Amino acid sequence: MHTAGINRPAALTDLDLADFDEIHRVNVRGTFVVGQQASRRVRDGGSIVNVSSSMVRVAPPGLSAYAASKAAVDALTRILAKELRGRDITVNAVAPGPTATAAFLHSTPADEQEQLAALPPLGRLGTPDDIAGVVSFLVSAAGRWVNGQVVYANGGLA
Repeated sequence: MHTAGINRPAALTDLDLADFDEIHRVNVRGTFVVGQQASRRVRDGGSIVNVSSSMVRVAPPGLSAYAASKAAVDALTRILAKELRGRDITVNAVAPGPTATAAFLHSTPADEQEQLAALPPLGRLGTPDDIAGVVSFLVSAAGRWVNGQVVYANGGLA
């Protein structure tokens, strides 16, 4: 599993092309390279888990480049699962909603955190443990029949 990802919020009409390129270089190219290397190194019967985002479904204004990059992660996940046919390697993605990580809490103003926490029917931000539980399931024996999927872990946000 890898979790590298960046975002530069801006309206599509205003987003600097250099920011777009950087978002895609980290989020898409990073996932591509990790998937390529993992597919060469993960033993038969193993698991690969990518990190997507619930913003692909939510599609909020200002996150066009980020959501598009994570949609590419979803496509890479489904394709790699098919390309690894016959090796018993599962490839899935987890798509978290807003999650109370140290980076999120540091970079998101308190009023925005409150607004985001109110959106999911569960009425809170996700926690790192919420996301870790989904990943743990996907790489466990119980998750062996889940393959080529994007699992939305967002408290019902989208």
